Amino acid sequence: MDVLSVGETMVLFSPKTNGQLRYANDFSARIAGAETNTLIGLAKLGHKTSWISRVGNDELGAKIVSAVRGEGVDTTHVKHDKEAATGLFLKEKTNAQTSSIFYYRKDSAASKMTSEDIENIDVSDTKYLYITGITPALSKSCEEMIFALLHKAKKEKVTVVFDPNIRKKLLDKNNGVELIKKIIGLSDIVLPGKSEGDFLFDTTDAAEISKYCRNLGAGAVVVKLGEKGAYYENKDQNGFVGAYSVPYVMDPVGAGDGFAAGLLSGLLDELAWKDAVKRACAMGALVTQVDGDIEGLPTQDQLQAFMESDNQDDVNR
Repeated sequence: MDVLSVGETMVLFSPKTNGQLRYANDFSARIAGAETNTLIGLAKLGHKTSWISRVGNDELGAKIVSAVRGEGVDTTHVKHDKEAATGLFLKEKTNAQTSSIFYYRKDSAASKMTSEDIENIDVSDTKYLYITGITPALSKSCEEMIFALLHKAKKEKVTVVFDPNIRKKLLDKNNGVELIKKIIGLSDIVLPGKSEGDFLFDTTDAAEISKYCRNLGAGAVVVKLGEKGAYYENKDQNGFVGAYSVPYVMDPVGAGDGFAAGLLSGLLDELAWKDAVKRACAMGALVTQVDGDIEGLPTQDQLQAFMESDNQDDVNR
């Protein structure tokens, strides 16, 4: 596999009309998960990806596995838990600018993952292990599993890429900071955003965030700066890459996952660091223009056309 990842994917129920959820009657149902968003993005660009997880032995779990597998991601390592249910969450859009998320993931199947779930997985033929800060925050057993997987990856010299992707509702401020910092120290490439820099290091300055991560042990750091692009630094080089302008932002959720897919794709294709970060910025920009986490992830041709076009409003005929 090119990229292996582990994490929880849930079903998102969104009302088709704006307003308080109590008045909603019609909902759409989509899959949503940070790690699978990235894996699907990579698969659509032609890379081989695999996902480790647990889902409930229920219809929501079947929907998730079917959708992820249908997007070209290997689901061999996904287990169906007969005792715990698949997690879900609801999105309330009270108006065009304001949204709220309500999670129902406590004691979900994915939160029951343990080190046994990765015990028999061979990572030696994997180029990159991609993890986020969400999974170890789900439960103590998930935390232990992540460190066991990290140990495997380090032993086999697999490159570890870590997106802190902090969820404050899951992390205790003090213990959470130490947990994320510990994982940063075990990672080869770290992908924080400005908000994560503020949470972890009390700074939103890109160079400072990178410095802190590298001092903890990270080999390379790419700081996501949203509409301002990204800052990258490793032992040999550093610099800024500007963002791609988009005519509108429909939904920013999932942009960071698309960014990670773009960066990993660039590294897999052996691009220079600056060009890999540029691809990441393009992927993130494309995702923001479509409602949904994975719906805006492009194919290779779409990504290339976007990056080469000066007029992003062109119609393909």
